[in-house]
Amino acid sequence: MPRSMRAVFSALVVGAATITACGPRKAEVRTAPATASQVTIEVQNKLTQGVNVYIVQNGNKTFLRQVNASTTVQVPVQGIPTGTTVGLEATTVDGVRTYTRANVTLSGNIVFPLP
Repeated sequence: MPRSMRAVFSALVVGAATITACGPRKAEVRTAPATASQVTIEVQNKLTQGVNVYIVQNGNKTFLRQVNASTTVQVPVQGIPTGTTVGLEATTVDGVRTYTRANVTLSGNIVFPLP
């Protein structure tokens, strides 16, 4: 194939690819999926100092939030499916005392009073 024919053929292939690549595309627009029901833990800290609150699952602790002294707070639980059985743990900010609650099934609003 002569050189000029190759050049014409190459130009046609590149042109066709450019037209195809720059052509209209189909776009799908949707709203975000509905979120699952929210699970919250109501931490009722009646202590004179703050606590760090954790969820314990399969021996792994996940920090949820720090709750100030003499405060009640609704703490949302995210990333753990409803119906999962976990443990709750609250440790005073100085690390001296730890309060636990085992075998908690995540659903709705769970009350975690301290002490």
